[in-house]
Amino acid sequence: MSLSPTHHHPDGAERPVRQVPEAAAGVDYDVCGTMAPKTYDALMLASFGGPEGQEDVLPFLRNVTGGRGIPDERLEEVAVHYRTNGGVSPINAQNRALIAAIEGELDRRGHDLPVYWGNRNWEPYFPDTLQRMVDDGHRRILTVTTSAYSCYSSCRQYREDMGMAMEKTGLEGTVDLDKTRQYFNHPGFVEPFRDGLREDLLSLRGELGDDARIHVLFVTHSIPTADAEAAGPRELSAQLASEAGAEAGEAEGADLYSAQHLDVAREILAGVPEAEGVEWSLVYQSRSGSPQVPWLEPDINDAMEALAGEGAQTDASGRAVAGFVVVPLGFVSDHMEVIWDLDTEAKDTAAELGVGFRRTGTPGTDARFVSGLVDIVEERMGLRAGRAAVGCFPAWPDVCRPDCCVKVMRDGSVRPTTSAVDAAVRGLAEHGRGAEASEGAPAAETAADVEEA
Repeated sequence: MSLSPTHHHPDGAERPVRQVPEAAAGVDYDVCGTMAPKTYDALMLASFGGPEGQEDVLPFLRNVTGGRGIPDERLEEVAVHYRTNGGVSPINAQNRALIAAIEGELDRRGHDLPVYWGNRNWEPYFPDTLQRMVDDGHRRILTVTTSAYSCYSSCRQYREDMGMAMEKTGLEGTVDLDKTRQYFNHPGFVEPFRDGLREDLLSLRGELGDDARIHVLFVTHSIPTADAEAAGPRELSAQLASEAGAEAGEAEGADLYSAQHLDVAREILAGVPEAEGVEWSLVYQSRSGSPQVPWLEPDINDAMEALAGEGAQTDASGRAVAGFVVVPLGFVSDHMEVIWDLDTEAKDTAAELGVGFRRTGTPGTDARFVSGLVDIVEERMGLRAGRAAVGCFPAWPDVCRPDCCVKVMRDGSVRPTTSAVDAAVRGLAEHGRGAEASEGAPAAETAADVEEA
């Protein structure tokens, strides 16, 4: 990814919200992967999980890195992030608050849908939550994840998690367990970032002066380049990535994972007149895994050094970069990786460079974000016309193809989908539209476990 700054020149008008037709009545799914309306009797907020105390930190990290044989001494290098916060991940309180907000919005709209909570890597685990829901009498369950974008760790892996939970509990064939679409381009996710960017630009200009050269860094979680290239619907990825990259100023386009973020960055900027003429870049954080495995770059700290460090170029007016506004557009809430990687490490880098620093908030429990999540639930229930989406991408499909966001293993093979979660995915495989779905697949050789990519 080039570090050449992109200049934003808003046209003064809001971009239209894209509306995509619903699936035809009586059809389980259409060619775009849109599910026909269904009824549900409960929701599950599906998330990554995090420790609740010092004694939980190492067991939690062992879960995250399960199967890789990483010694505890190395895990302790990451454990310090949590230990400095009392061993507690902020994501837990944030998820409880989000559940309360979703329940409140559901109640306001007259929906009698209880919201449960399940995690991939810590209590309450998915199988336990699923069993509890069934014990409480629920059989038609819709999951909403705390990951907005489409890639293996943030979408497909949740489908695999749910499939394995169904297998472990023996509930296959007795429970309908579906998942909502990815929502990175839903206006309810984008709009809170616009407010944050506007406020922090004005704040930093108040500190540095109106003529100060400020660079906006849109940041998301780095992932292996192989995972980035496998992200999204395979039949659409090349076309959509090329379109998004070109519109965002990337001459050669981008992988679909990066292209999603580039498009959201453009949409954020389009709604902030105060950002006219600002330079911006997409950067990455939280790289892990073997140094021999290529990951998306540049790292945010390296980017800051290149843009504002010794030898950095000045602009046409002779100005050096005087400050950064960091927008964590890849994340739903201010979890540990946001707090440590941005509020600690990136902020320290800015201080060492002698430049200003602001970090915008994430959607969290912003009313527009919560309302957007409930809108998507209503989409699946046939209670909302159209499928809202902004930018160059259409609304993401409800149903993922069996080869969507495939995980590339170390030997070059891909991991097939485990138990299909959405009934329509089974239908896709049965009707020959995807032959890679199978049960009993081996455990993934995961190169990246993303807290909330």
